[in-house]
Amino acid sequence: MSKIALFGATGTIGSRVLDEALDRGHEVRAVVRNPAKLTKGAPGLTVVTGDVLDPESVAEAAKGQDVVISAVGGGDGPGHIATIKPSAEALVAGLRTLGAAAPRLVFVGGAGSLRKPDGTQVWDAEGLPEFLLQIMHAHGDALDFCRTVSDVKWTCLSPAATIAPGERTGTYRTATDDLIVDASGNSRISTEDFAVALLDEIEQPQHIGERFTVGD
Repeated sequence: MSKIALFGATGTIGSRVLDEALDRGHEVRAVVRNPAKLTKGAPGLTVVTGDVLDPESVAEAAKGQDVVISAVGGGDGPGHIATIKPSAEALVAGLRTLGAAAPRLVFVGGAGSLRKPDGTQVWDAEGLPEFLLQIMHAHGDALDFCRTVSDVKWTCLSPAATIAPGERTGTYRTATDDLIVDASGNSRISTEDFAVALLDEIEQPQHIGERFTVGD
């Protein structure tokens, strides 16, 4: 059992990560700006006020925890895109203040920078809307920043090209920087199976200091 501080617990991905972690018996400290938005009550869950963009708030939430998860993304509107890289910077800055006592950081990345079978990256595809490109590149910038960090244990988990609520099968495939596709060239993962993969990584670390991705 791990003690987990979770940022982004009310989002589409974060809420599945929260459920998966609680179902496995982990203790979760959900860190939210407005506790009224998280009314879920469950054994092992505590809800605290915090701000992922404030290093001091991050440090306070992370104290005594084994892992910090950030499920903060840019899919909730244009105003949220600007939080992606700054949140990664604030998370690292906050954890650095804890020194050797700092927990591990696992954060949700994007699929845009993954390599497709033809050698191009997902964000190179023609016809992508500008809003989506901005999200992709913001996640890419956050990943580039974390790749310069050696004094905080971090892991980035990128989803398949398509991620949406669906069935929890408990099965998935992994890769590092290559987009996972099926025989028809499709790339997808349910948010439920994404959460399974993320918690599996926490319980059995395989990708400290690097990005990996999952697909069905």
